[in-house]
Amino acid sequence: MSTNEAAAEDKLLIETIFDDQKTEAAPFIDPNDPPWGVAQAVLVWFISVAVLLFMQLIAGLPYVIYKAIVTKSTAGLALDPNLIFCSILGVIPAHIVTFLVVWVVVTNRGRRPFWPTLGWSWPKNFGPWKAAGLAVLLLVVGVVITQFVGGKETQLEQIIGSSLKTRFATAFLAVVTAPLVEELTFRGVLYPALQRALGMIWAVVLVSALFAGVHLLQYFNNFGVVAVITMLSVSLTLVRAKTGRLLPSFMMHLVFNGIQAAILIVQPFVGRFAEQKPATGFIISTLSKLFT
Repeated sequence: MSTNEAAAEDKLLIETIFDDQKTEAAPFIDPNDPPWGVAQAVLVWFISVAVLLFMQLIAGLPYVIYKAIVTKSTAGLALDPNLIFCSILGVIPAHIVTFLVVWVVVTNRGRRPFWPTLGWSWPKNFGPWKAAGLAVLLLVVGVVITQFVGGKETQLEQIIGSSLKTRFATAFLAVVTAPLVEELTFRGVLYPALQRALGMIWAVVLVSALFAGVHLLQYFNNFGVVAVITMLSVSLTLVRAKTGRLLPSFMMHLVFNGIQAAILIVQPFVGRFAEQKPATGFIISTLSKLFT
């Protein structure tokens, strides 16, 4: 055997070894044709709601026990600022648990990529600036609606007004955890499964209704705010449906909540100025009603 032939055989052997070691490329997963079904998607939604309620109760339990033992009374606990604050903090572990449940379903316990499967990318015709601009437009429309429709003070407004620490905790949740976890649950997992089974129109209707319904407890006595939350829910779901991607909806949700969170933080410090300037006070108080 010649030297050239031996070298060629060695090269072929090396290429064969490396070919065997190569991992097969992950198959493309269409975000609109998810590898989970309606049953799994509905279960994720149900768990997210149940965990949210359960964690808020559990978070406040130690304080209730403390009050019962130390003060020998639980009178007035419903309006206790410390109990309200503990309950708000309970949302953080609830969102963490929900995120983990979504991860398990989407990745099939690590067997599939997480973000690509959800469609976490920008479509060609809908970038971050368009998403942010649409969120601002929705917020402006929301201010107009709440001004003309009016309504009573919402439960969320009462919670925010209970203490400064609760106000800041609510602002933190509205930006850091709520937009991500809610978009993953409603328009990341639930929408594509319903869209495949029922079609786009019914999927948009159902997801929008479920999203608005979850927030109804906070705003039920203010029809104007309920209308705004419903408008936002439909808009976010329509953007998810039309773009086929989840990232635009998340950006819109983040900007919508982020502007209000910033207002919540500065509101106590500009209170006197707002009282002297009625227009400023109206804008700040109105925007602080529209959290999702």
